[in-house]
Amino acid sequence: MNEPIYKRVLVKISGEALACKTDSGKSFGLDPDMLDKVAVSLKTIYDMGVQTAIVVGGGNFWRGAQNGRMDRTRADHIGMLATVMNSLALADALEQHGVDVRVETAIEMRQIAEQYIRNKAVRHLEKGRITIFGCGTGNPFFTTDTAAALRAAEINADVILLAKNVDAVYDKDPAKYSDARKFSRLSHSEVLSRDLKVMDSTAASMCKDNNVRIHVFGVKDPQNIVRAVCGEEIGTIID
Repeated sequence: MNEPIYKRVLVKISGEALACKTDSGKSFGLDPDMLDKVAVSLKTIYDMGVQTAIVVGGGNFWRGAQNGRMDRTRADHIGMLATVMNSLALADALEQHGVDVRVETAIEMRQIAEQYIRNKAVRHLEKGRITIFGCGTGNPFFTTDTAAALRAAEINADVILLAKNVDAVYDKDPAKYSDARKFSRLSHSEVLSRDLKVMDSTAASMCKDNNVRIHVFGVKDPQNIVRAVCGEEIGTIID
């Protein structure tokens, strides 16, 4: 197996990537098989000695921004709780494979997780523990993409591994347009100027300002996490 090219990574996994498909074709809840496959891939890079932090979205349980009748702040707080459910489920899957893991949340909930403290998170990583960050940034009006950008900058991650349902960055939606152009490499400035929707603009700007590399790839095959860590040319690299 190839050697890792990164020492410390932050893996951003969408909640939808972990979801079950309902009879109506929609995604909801947690798919135990997918959860296990992601855990196996994360254990592989863990066994390589890569310091690994994770941010998980919550869209498989709640998408507050689409609920127009609810107060946005309250809707976002519910979304933060959804990320905690995913964080705990992923932590359990990792522990079943013998991985030492910690969950830290931006909102205090002492009975089930540690409160996020930057120095403590870094210490966990240095001791070889996978660390999962829940509750996003802890503030409404910010997405988990922004949380990933913020935490990556705070812990000095070498890269954000952006595991998405689409396999790369395109100039338009490849599910709708057969002539969508795939990019193998982009600059942060190009992402922002072209409005490519890799991340929300706040997250993309934060990565640009802090020189955080982003590697976008598909998570339908969770082994892509390992391939990205080992420097294989999959998906799109943004730097």
